[in-house]
Amino acid sequence: MTKQTPHYHGHRERLRRRVLDKGVVTLSDLEVLEYLLFGARPRGDTKPLAKTLVKRFGSLAGVLCASRQELGGVEGLGEAAIAALKIVPEAARRLALEEASERPVIASWDKLLAYCRIVMGHEKVEQFRLLFLDKKNRLIADELQQKGTVDHTPVYPREVIKRALELGASALILVHNHPSGDATPSQADIEMTHEVQEAAAKLGISVHDHIVISKSGHNSFKSLGLL
Repeated sequence: MTKQTPHYHGHRERLRRRVLDKGVVTLSDLEVLEYLLFGARPRGDTKPLAKTLVKRFGSLAGVLCASRQELGGVEGLGEAAIAALKIVPEAARRLALEEASERPVIASWDKLLAYCRIVMGHEKVEQFRLLFLDKKNRLIADELQQKGTVDHTPVYPREVIKRALELGASALILVHNHPSGDATPSQADIEMTHEVQEAAAKLGISVHDHIVISKSGHNSFKSLGLL
């Protein structure tokens, strides 16, 4: 009796050929997720698990941004598969950071925004990040300053300026996220930004902008006339 080849072998090979011959853009979100699971699950059909993940987290982005603990609650998803999924956003973050750092940030603003969206757009609690720039407006460092709750992050202007001096930064870009999805700056955001700006100005450090990121978009204090 001839042993039949499992049906998913042909499916995997067809997806592989599409990626190599026609490019990854030809794959649907579900197929991308299937492909990511191939390496962690060399045997078996990954489509049911991919469908389960999308149903649980709402989208491919939701799956990739889910925490390790959240992914661990999905039946059939082992540690190897969780690690395979978690490496994707980190690779995307590093690529976006490198592209945003190649030129002065003013000349690569779109890439900087893309980086910020990758890093913070899907976070479930507020984060406050600092982008430190040199005299040529090149990125020296990107640091997470604080983590808060779903709608508040404590920010201490003295600590912001202290770190800028330690790094020899000439300018700052403030970035924080709104997990609610509404990127409109709050009154507290505005007041805090002005406090940082005033403290920085006394030491010759410029605050170029404050960007509010959400999963649906962003707002710039400078564009809104708030800086």
